[in-house]
Order: sequence, then C-alpha cells, then structure tokens
Amino acid sequence: MSDVKQRIDELVKGNRVVLFMKGTAQFPQCGFSGRAVQVIKACGVGDLKTFNVLEDAEVRQGIKEYADWPTIPQLYVNGEFVGGSDIMMEMYESGELQQLLGAKA
Repeated sequence: MSDVKQRIDELVKGNRVVLFMKGTAQFPQCGFSGRAVQVIKACGVGDLKTFNVLEDAEVRQGIKEYADWPTIPQLYVNGEFVGGSDIMMEMYESGELQQLLGAKA
C-alpha cells in the first residue's frame, strides 16, 4: 500500500465521519465544500473530521484514486465512501443522509 493511500485509509477508518474538502469547516474554499459542511452540520453531526486537500497535493490526488471518484469534496461515514456534494444534497433532501449519520430528520 502506498504511503498516501495508507494515510487516507487511516483517516477514513479512524474517524466516524470524514470529509475531504477544499478549505476547512470554518473557512471552506469552494462552494461545493461549503455546501457539504452545511449539510453535515444540518444533520447534527458533532464528530466531523475534515481534511483540507489544498494543504496536501498527494492526498488531493490520492483521494480521487482511493474512491475512484474524480471530484472533491468526498464524504466517508464509518469507513465507507458516501459521495460528493451533489449526492450528499440528494441524500439530505430524501432524509437518507440524516439516517446514515444517526441524526434526527
């Protein structure tokens, strides 16, 4: 396993909710990342771990290969890839994301 894949794997499997994004939860640096954080917060998640891919070029590229998903942000829950911003929004609107995150709909 490559070094970067191992680092990503540890983050994904070592935290219940992980969002790989551009910027931070306090200061998102793209609209999609901002929307992703808002949706997760709206679900009442208190244990969100974020990773700013703009600070690490290896992870920025590696995360796309890790999930075989070309865009960022990427959400992982309980070690499983959930999707990007659009999928998160669709899941939120249907109530599926709240259920997955264990939040009250």
